[in-house]
Amino acid sequence: MFIKITKKQFNKKNVWHPYTSMIKPLKCYSIKKAKGVVLKLFNNINLIDGMSSWWSCIHGYNNSILNKAIKTQIKKMSHIMFGGFYHKEALKLCNNLINITPKELKCVFLADSGSVAIEIAIKMSLQYWQSKGEYREKILTIKNGYHGDTFGAMSVCDPKNSMHNIYKKYLTKHIFAESPKCKFNENWDENDINSFKYLIKKYSKKIACVILEPIVQGAGGMKIYNPMYLKRVSELCKKYEILLILDEIATGFGRTGKLFAYEHSGIVPDILCLGKSLTGGYMTLSATITTKKISYIISNSKSGCFMHGPTFMGNPLACSIANANLEILNTNKWIKKVKYIENYFKKTLLPLIKSNKILDIRILGAISIIETINYIDINKIQRFFINNGVWIRPFGKLIYLMPPYIIKKTELNILINSLISLFK
Repeated sequence: MFIKITKKQFNKKNVWHPYTSMIKPLKCYSIKKAKGVVLKLFNNINLIDGMSSWWSCIHGYNNSILNKAIKTQIKKMSHIMFGGFYHKEALKLCNNLINITPKELKCVFLADSGSVAIEIAIKMSLQYWQSKGEYREKILTIKNGYHGDTFGAMSVCDPKNSMHNIYKKYLTKHIFAESPKCKFNENWDENDINSFKYLIKKYSKKIACVILEPIVQGAGGMKIYNPMYLKRVSELCKKYEILLILDEIATGFGRTGKLFAYEHSGIVPDILCLGKSLTGGYMTLSATITTKKISYIISNSKSGCFMHGPTFMGNPLACSIANANLEILNTNKWIKKVKYIENYFKKTLLPLIKSNKILDIRILGAISIIETINYIDINKIQRFFINNGVWIRPFGKLIYLMPPYIIKKTELNILINSLISLFK
C-alpha cells in the first residue's frame, strides 16, 4: 500500500542529489520560482543567486528573449535525431560559433553536456593520431584542473586533490605538470613553465593532446593564472606538434571579461570545448569545435568517420535558445556589466584579505574566489548565507561568487554584505 509522505520526505529518501550522501545528505531546499537573479523558495524566502546555477545562467532566470525562443521552437519541432537530418537552428548555431571563434576552427560537433564535450575532444585526439598511423595514448595536463565527471574527463582532473580521487585506480593514468604559480596580474616568471616544458619534451611521442582550462581553473581549485603560461603552453604544443584542447565550459561567454578566456593569451586551440552558458543556462548543450585538418584526417582514416553520436545531439530546442543567447551576447552589453561586477568585487572584497580566516582572494571578470585557511563546514555556512538572503554553495576551502551578469547593485550588495558579515 502506498503511504503518503511529504515532498520533503520523498526527496530525502528517494532522490539522490549531486555530490552528497543518501544517509547524511547536505540540506536541500524546495524552490518554486526563479526570476532575474532571485530564487523564490516555497517557505517564502527569497535568495539572491550568487553562482548562476553552477555558472550557467549568465542572463539570470526567466529571460524574455530566451523564453520567446523556446516557445517559438517548441511549436515547430522539439527534437529530431541528428543522424541523417539537419535543421535550421543547428546550422545557425554552428555558423554562429564558427563566426565568434578563431578562423582556424571550422567544424562543430554538438553534444549534450560539458563532460561529454570533453570526452569528444579526447576521442578526437586519440582517433586523429590513430588515423595518422601513430599510437599516442597519453594526455598532458596540469594539477588542480577539473574537466567533468565522466571517465575520460575524470582521468584528466587533478589525480590527488580532486573529488575523483576515489576512482583513481580505475582511471587511465595520464601526465600532470605542476599547476601555474604565477598569478594573473603578476609579472611573468619564465620558471613557471618549467614543469610543463620538461614533461612535454620527455613524453612528446606518447602525448596525443594537452588539455587545459584557460586562465581560470574551476572546481579543481579555482586558481587564476598568468596568461603568459597559456601562451607558452601553446608554443610548446606547436613545437612538438601536439594537439591543444581548451576547456572553456566554465569560462566561455564572457565570464572572465573576454568572450573566451583564451583571448587573454591571444592563442588558438586545435579543439575548443564549450558548454554551461552556451544556452544561457536554459538547457543542456555543448559544442566541441575543431579544425578542418583534424576532421579530414579522421574522416580519411580506415574507419572513415568519427565514432560518436549522442541521442540529443543538435536538439532543436537547445539550439534555438543558444542562438538567442548569442544574439544577446552580440549586443556586447555584457562587457560593461562584467567589468562593473569585477570592479565592485575588487573594491568591496579585497579589503577582506586582512581577516585571519582568509588565505587568498582572487578576482577576474564576474568571478570572485575567497580561499579560507581552514576547511568550510558547508551545512553551517549554507545556513548562514540563506539567513542572509543569498545562495552560495562553497566547497573545500573555497567560497566563490559567479553571479548572473544582469545583477543590480542592490542585489550585488546583498551578496557582498553576506561575505563581509561572515568574516567580521
